[in-house]
Amino acid sequence: MDEIINKVANSVLEVFDLEDYYPIGIRTQIDISHWLFEGFLLREKDFRESMKNHDWSQYNNQYVAINCSTDAIIPAWASILVTINVSPFAKKVVLGTISDIETSLYQEILSKIDYSQYQDKPIIIKGCSKKPVPESAYVIVAQYLLPIAKSIMYGEACSAVPLFKKK
Repeated sequence: MDEIINKVANSVLEVFDLEDYYPIGIRTQIDISHWLFEGFLLREKDFRESMKNHDWSQYNNQYVAINCSTDAIIPAWASILVTINVSPFAKKVVLGTISDIETSLYQEILSKIDYSQYQDKPIIIKGCSKKPVPESAYVIVAQYLLPIAKSIMYGEACSAVPLFKKK
């Protein structure tokens, strides 16, 4: 009987797994509409009073997204005021959604990586993950790998989709 050889393990393919860079921590959404009159009208005095009385320490060491879930027109200073209050406690604050937090975190993390180990190598950007890696992270890392990679594929070694090959 012929010996079974694991060609994937013996290949020169480099796997780039975005899940390896996923920052651990709680993601939280702050909805400004909760502090608006009937969810739509910002009354400055009431809004400022709500900011003073809110327990900001509950966001300690969390990644925080600030948004408004209603169609209210919010002055820019309102989001800034929320940011000023939550920032001493939060790890990071973004204007937007939880998805915007993930994108912002990956932009920051991926910009600090030394990609030289991938120079002129075939790379697979691993597609399946157990953590919520945003699609935007794949777009970001592809831009970093494109100038240096010999080739870029997406997926798993056993079923990778070719995306780029240097000429």
